[in-house]
Amino acid sequence: MKKVNVYVTLRESVLDPQGVAVKGGLEHLGFTGVESVRIGKVIELQVEDATTEAMVRDMCEKLLVNTVIENYRIEMGVLA
Repeated sequence: MKKVNVYVTLRESVLDPQGVAVKGGLEHLGFTGVESVRIGKVIELQVEDATTEAMVRDMCEKLLVNTVIENYRIEMGVLA
């Protein structure tokens, strides 16, 4: 079995209202120096050893990621 992490973030051109709210909350709590906050998500998959990165990319393009407004990065590893 392999572990695959897909890191999904909004494209830079897309407003991130959740990130804006978190930045405001940090400032309210007295944390200064934070220029911006972008919120993302991690999709964790356990797949068969024969699964290739190209197959995972196909999963992302067809279902896991909204490629119109999101970017993604795939990290493949081995389960311990």
